[in-house]
Amino acid sequence: MILNLATLFFALLSLASGQDLKFTFNGFRLANLTLDGIAEYTPTGLLALTNRTVQRKGHAFYPNPIPFKTSPNTSVSSFSTSFVFGIISEFQKLSGHGIVFVVAPTPALPGALASQYLGLFNETSNDDPNNHVIGVELDTIQSTEFGDINNNHVGIDINSLDSVDAHPVGYFSDENGQFQNLSLISGKAMQVWVEYDGVKKQINVTIALVGVNKPKKPILSLPRDLSPFMNQEMYVGFSSSTGSVLTSHYILGWSFRLNGEAKELDLSSLPKLPRIGPKKTSRFLTIGVPAISVVSALVLISGMFFYLKRKRKFAEVLEDWELDYGPHRFKYKELYIATKGFKDKELLGAGGFGRVYRGILPSSKIEIAVKRVSHESRQGMREFVAEIVSIGRLRHRNIVQLLGYCRRKGELLLVYDYMPNGSLDKFLYDQPDFTLNWRQRLRVIKGVASGLFYLHEEWEQVVVHRDVKASNVLLDGELNGRLGDFGLARLYDHGTDPQTTHVVGTVGYLAPEHTRTGRATTSTDVYAFGAFLLEVGCGRRPIDPRAPTEDFILVDWVFSLWSKGEILLAVDHNLGCDFVAEEVELVLKLGLLCSHSEPMARPSMRQVVRYLEGEVALPELTSLGLSAAGLTFAHREGFDEFAMSYPYTMDQAFPHSTSVAESILSGGR
Repeated sequence: MILNLATLFFALLSLASGQDLKFTFNGFRLANLTLDGIAEYTPTGLLALTNRTVQRKGHAFYPNPIPFKTSPNTSVSSFSTSFVFGIISEFQKLSGHGIVFVVAPTPALPGALASQYLGLFNETSNDDPNNHVIGVELDTIQSTEFGDINNNHVGIDINSLDSVDAHPVGYFSDENGQFQNLSLISGKAMQVWVEYDGVKKQINVTIALVGVNKPKKPILSLPRDLSPFMNQEMYVGFSSSTGSVLTSHYILGWSFRLNGEAKELDLSSLPKLPRIGPKKTSRFLTIGVPAISVVSALVLISGMFFYLKRKRKFAEVLEDWELDYGPHRFKYKELYIATKGFKDKELLGAGGFGRVYRGILPSSKIEIAVKRVSHESRQGMREFVAEIVSIGRLRHRNIVQLLGYCRRKGELLLVYDYMPNGSLDKFLYDQPDFTLNWRQRLRVIKGVASGLFYLHEEWEQVVVHRDVKASNVLLDGELNGRLGDFGLARLYDHGTDPQTTHVVGTVGYLAPEHTRTGRATTSTDVYAFGAFLLEVGCGRRPIDPRAPTEDFILVDWVFSLWSKGEILLAVDHNLGCDFVAEEVELVLKLGLLCSHSEPMARPSMRQVVRYLEGEVALPELTSLGLSAAGLTFAHREGFDEFAMSYPYTMDQAFPHSTSVAESILSGGR
């Protein structure tokens, strides 16, 4: 009896302490939060989650756990919080991602990434039911992979960045009920209220400018019991991240209460956000105006001379019909400045098809890759640019984004996302001190397969890539594979049908029917992908003049090993023993199946993705009638001499363009 009374006493004591839990920070001069990443306090009392950096994250949590439940199996108690925040970007219309109010099981988020992951998750932990993470995101970037509604929204997240409910940022006026839009990156301080009713099982989110009374109607009102997603004790705090644009994320004040309404913040005592831009001064007017008046005539004359000279230097080809494609067209001057005048030190690569330069756009500071391609014929240019613009609308995480183009005199400039790690073939052949491990290679393979599946079946039109190979797979900062170089071979085919008049592609990746008919289809892409699979798994090019005569053709060599039951001997020796045998065998067998000479025998990219993801088992190759006769590389159709005349090193010299083989086969100049 005494033991039961003691147990009841301590339970009631714990419940009472939980009910009284509350805190308020009107500024953070004396705060003792748990900080992580680049989060810090400023001398003025701001909580700076980020500090004008790129690709970084910051976390700040209340140091003590909050008893949201009285026991593991009870319902989550009601709670409310209010905070004032501000986001200051270097640019008016661009920002570096947003801020998230977080309820998490620990005051740290291990493995979380910056950029679109907002410091919460990574590509594997996102949507994991074991996360037990609840968030209210204030997101300034539209990430299509998470289904974001726009680049200025509020969302409620449960274990995933795919928000269960979201709304554009703003509030409903109490006077007329009309919706008032707000911009998260306006540089103005805003206040957010997050309230969870443990009885009604409903979470409400409200936002307004500082100084505006809390609107009666919330921006989000989601009926959802949070009990299954939360532990008995959780931590509360904030997470933020930056991308490629210099941005600072600040919290000015924060109030929280369990089982009650959070205390109102003292807005008058909150620290001020930093000023945007330099301070104005009257000294410029008092000293500068007289000086300008004296030299104005000389400046005007010199300026006109300089303007005419510069206008001639940056003259572009612009026709009336191109006005329809304005959003995708860059000014030549902008690209000239971005690449520092196309200096050799900014050169990423060069080949028979053009030269690629690294650049930084002066307006947004975004890194880009600019390809300069010469052209002579004007026929069909309108259709070609229309196609380039259409391809520029492709959106997939495993496709290099084509940002736009520019025409000037005798050249065309194509602007892409910059991929800091270059092309995949560099890691397969040109880096003796570093090799991609099997896990990284398999992730690249799956990524390229996903990108091709998107091109073939998931976009609004069918897109045939026509040049799938390792040198056209680029690696981003996290070594994710992205397929690049779309449609460039068509530059030589203005006014013609490239699928019926010319063979385009690279020897070793060309399907037999393509060399006979000139028709490129999704099936010819699958054939090239098969050569790519063998290339990545074996660490050898599809046609290698350095190999012994019997091993000259990669698919023949792998097939011979498979027929002997020794297919694992084909694996790249640089991997050593650090690979999963079943995965390597799947990739190599799938490479053989995709390399079948009969188009109907090859799988579609939808099937390829399902094989790689283990959703369906790969059929036995013997049951599919796979034989040496069924594996045919295009050089057997009359390209033997061509393959020997143009060794691999010429294609290797410029991994970011179509190959020399493609240029010649397609009638290149």
